[in-house]
Amino acid sequence: MKRRIIQTSDGSTTIQIEDWDECYHSKHGAIQEAKHVFIKNGLALFSAQKVSILEIGFGTGLNAFITFLEAKKRNQTIDYVGVEAYPVSVEELKGMNYVEELEVLEYESIFEKLHNDAWEQSNVIDKDFCLTKRQQFFEAIDDVGQYDLIYFDAFGYRVQPDLWSTAIFKKMFTALKNNGILVTYAARGVVKRSMIEVGFKVEKLAGPPGKREMFRATKLVP
Repeated sequence: MKRRIIQTSDGSTTIQIEDWDECYHSKHGAIQEAKHVFIKNGLALFSAQKVSILEIGFGTGLNAFITFLEAKKRNQTIDYVGVEAYPVSVEELKGMNYVEELEVLEYESIFEKLHNDAWEQSNVIDKDFCLTKRQQFFEAIDDVGQYDLIYFDAFGYRVQPDLWSTAIFKKMFTALKNNGILVTYAARGVVKRSMIEVGFKVEKLAGPPGKREMFRATKLVP
């Protein structure tokens, strides 16, 4: 499928899959979306020093990079696992302008390290940030009670509804610790019903720029 790099409304770049008219991040602002969905409504809820995160759709590494930056500010230690079936190419990564747009040139080497370090092993990105990148299909995830927080950033339901199935959310529920949280940009009724079916308590929240609503789901086990 043909892919191209586009600029989103906040100036940051993303990758568009032209055949699907689908992007890795919101056309209304890649950085704005990441901060709103995954930081404001996810990471910011954790006051604990150490947070274990699973990202569904590692993609361009934007969510991991912003998490690294925010954790620095919050004095948090992050154990980050990013799952991606089809890693982004080196050439595509060169077109991502997140370091410049976030004005963090001092961390350019960190963004590069997120992508250059080996897959299928734990990498020390920084003394307070460990990253494991796993190249696997989401259906193969079998973690149990491991994560405080899940960033669910799969391609949209419109183009890949199978990634938003009850079976997938059952895996997410199982992967979370008790009281763990899943956040996603999605807000479809069919997605909410699947989340509730597997046991999540689902909240509808204000969405990022260009999107009215989003979901946050909590694993509450008696």
